[in-house]
Amino acid sequence: MNWINELVWGQGVGHSILLLSFVIALGIQLGKIKVFGVSLGITFVLFVGIIMGHFGITINPDVIHFFQEFGLILFVYSVGMQVGPGFFSSFKQGGVTLNMLACGIIFLGVLTTIVIHYVTGIPMPTMVGILSGAVTNTPGLGAAQQAYSDMHGVSDNSIPMGYAVAYPLGVIGIIFSTIIIRYVFRVSFQKENEMLEKGDSSHTNGAIPISLIVKNPAIFNKTVGEISSLLEHRDFVISRIWRDSDKKIDIVTADTVLHENDKIFVITTEQDAETLKTFIGEAINMERKQWIRMESQFVNRRILITKPELNGRHLGDLKLRKLYGINITRINRAGVDLVAKPSLTLQVGDRVNVVGTEAAIASVEKVLGNSMKRLNEPNLIAIFMGIALGIFLGSIPMKFPGIPQPIKLGLAGGPLIVAILISRFGYHYKLITYTTQSANFMLREVGIAIFLACVGLRAGDGFVDTIVNDGGLSWVGYGVIITMLPLLLMGFVARHFFKINYFTLMGLIAGSTTDPPALAYSNQTAGNDAPSVGYATVYPLTMFLRVLTAQLLILFFA
Repeated sequence: MNWINELVWGQGVGHSILLLSFVIALGIQLGKIKVFGVSLGITFVLFVGIIMGHFGITINPDVIHFFQEFGLILFVYSVGMQVGPGFFSSFKQGGVTLNMLACGIIFLGVLTTIVIHYVTGIPMPTMVGILSGAVTNTPGLGAAQQAYSDMHGVSDNSIPMGYAVAYPLGVIGIIFSTIIIRYVFRVSFQKENEMLEKGDSSHTNGAIPISLIVKNPAIFNKTVGEISSLLEHRDFVISRIWRDSDKKIDIVTADTVLHENDKIFVITTEQDAETLKTFIGEAINMERKQWIRMESQFVNRRILITKPELNGRHLGDLKLRKLYGINITRINRAGVDLVAKPSLTLQVGDRVNVVGTEAAIASVEKVLGNSMKRLNEPNLIAIFMGIALGIFLGSIPMKFPGIPQPIKLGLAGGPLIVAILISRFGYHYKLITYTTQSANFMLREVGIAIFLACVGLRAGDGFVDTIVNDGGLSWVGYGVIITMLPLLLMGFVARHFFKINYFTLMGLIAGSTTDPPALAYSNQTAGNDAPSVGYATVYPLTMFLRVLTAQLLILFFA
């Protein structure tokens, strides 16, 4: 029976993987249990690890350190790949206000942490752990641990202890803050929905179809190409035309001539639709499905771009309309329809809406790829090259006046920044960064599960003693203050001064704390997608700042 003893209590590879697997599997299962409709999710892995570590079941220090850092790298890199495409665009379309409010929540939380540190004398590493738990931000925990280890050469178990103590009430405090704001401002859900219907402009750049009849004498007998030149600063594609002379429908090309009373089917944006109506003629009540019924010789199909050589090329460079007599009206990217302008840069994974004959579309499929199998193949080169560049960037020491210790982005900050940049700009350099959502989620969850299991196993020894004898219970109260004070203050500012819709505000609060349970509660309460839009708008910048501020607190105060 020595082999069992070695497997359970030993220090070998088998023991390490067995223990990690057990902690992760049990933690995920227990994390599904809901209390008052709220569950801790994968974070319960941390608590299972703490329990195992408390009873002396742990892993070789060198092995657990490797697993912890590697899990953290996988997690933050996957997060960066997820938020990167929307990181810069999140500042557009009213997102500046939401992001500034989210920054206010973050910096108020940091300021509250510093004040409590000076008032109570609790070491800053512990306070950063409490801060990360209070705002339910695991990457911040990892960044703090890594920064402390870089500075001192050893880890500080009070960081994950503070996180573990503050986390449960952090989840509850975030949701409770949204409820307090609701009752303080006497929010009426009916009025909030009416406000959304009147003022929602979040999709003004999305592609919409309109049907027009040509009435402007100034464009009679002009070609579509000439009209496009006159309206070069407007986003639109004239897809199909119904001739008043022969009552037939045709695919539009740049040489198509418009005549009086011709009907045209146009893909444009909401903000450009009125301009087109004024310039071309009158809008007519003719839906897309009516055009499809009329054009029996044509089919409408979405084709996937899967050929690597098309990544980063402009749509107009392919000359698909001229070569095959088809028309591309819009391109779906990450769930958003974009107007298919010739200058639009293509990416692998885009879904192209093509109108034409069966034979022509079959030819276009060969050009674009349309191979789901190829799309499902992971692009490992981009992933590991990005991780390598991230580690290199994170290892560069940067000296600042007044700080004796050089600052590094570390194993959390470096890969996060590189992932954001690669996922957003990689296609400019023909780098294929497309990863299916399921693959990215798998990589992210594996990384965070390994990281939390290792953190818990390392922090378990002495956890109970810290809570009972070293004032750990007071950490819970400090965590609640850090959670709710910034949210309530900035929530009041957002609602009173900026008149932010309550449903959007719920998403803002959940996004500023990167808290999925709070988002789930918000979506369930609102019954619409406004919380998700608010969450997605602030999430990229919030995640970046949470990681950065956790590191800076350690570097400046520890």
